[in-house]
Amino acid sequence: MKVFVTGVCGQLGHDVMLELHRRGVECVGSDCLPAYGGVASAVADLPYVSLDITDSAAVETCLSELRPDGVIHCAAWTAVDAAEDAENREKVFAVNVNGTRNLAQVCKKIDAKMIYISTDYVFNGQGTEPWKPDCKDYAPLSVYGQTKLQGELAVSELLEKYFIVRIAWVFGLNGKNFIKTMLNVGKKYDTVRVVNDQIGTPTYTLDLSRLLVDMIETDRYGYYHATNEGGYISWYDFTCEIFRRAGYATKVLPVTTAEYGLSKAARPFNSRLDKSKLVEAGFEPLPTWQDALARYLEEIEE
Repeated sequence: MKVFVTGVCGQLGHDVMLELHRRGVECVGSDCLPAYGGVASAVADLPYVSLDITDSAAVETCLSELRPDGVIHCAAWTAVDAAEDAENREKVFAVNVNGTRNLAQVCKKIDAKMIYISTDYVFNGQGTEPWKPDCKDYAPLSVYGQTKLQGELAVSELLEKYFIVRIAWVFGLNGKNFIKTMLNVGKKYDTVRVVNDQIGTPTYTLDLSRLLVDMIETDRYGYYHATNEGGYISWYDFTCEIFRRAGYATKVLPVTTAEYGLSKAARPFNSRLDKSKLVEAGFEPLPTWQDALARYLEEIEE
């Protein structure tokens, strides 16, 4: 089997490539940079193609030549607040919608299966019930959410052999994330303010990458939700646990989203994702977020 991975200079794509390599699966990574850029690792030594996914001709040439059996599409515009800026909206649409469609069109042509990474932002973030993967009550609140939903629709309309996997609150070794930000802030300040009315579950890319490789080797297609286990928490709860495990004495003050008031894009209050379909389909659930956090802190301290 040969797998093509987009966005390997990001958090998730990096770990997906490592997992494929660890299992001995032939893989080719891609991103928009001329050469691999990221944390020093075995990924830098794996096959890499510089590819602008918004260029439909380039995507067709690349995938038609490589002819992978599967594509794991991790590349995306994920700067949620910057996506709201008028000067960025065309680019966000080009990457998250057109880029995804370009990949899906060639997957259809070469009969390759595709995994599209999506987000809880496709929903309106209201209520307290966990969102089910096959729920179609879409009402994204932000440009980012709107474009990720349009990417979902492009995949589902063009392909039959697809997985749409929604994730939330992602952290990994390669790139910026909430944990790294909080650790840096916690070193500088005695007190930090963190919202306590946005509820969800973190997702460790190392754990998620194992699930995605499990998926691409099957034909159990459809919509899935995937975050770590361990229950639903607020960003405030998560920060308290980060500082506790890191040995920080920094005080954490809970505030509402309205009181925090620094975000351009509307954030979902309810990011609870129902993951029961994973087990029903025979996939192994991810470890708890508490376990994932402990392993991650050990990893970044080395």
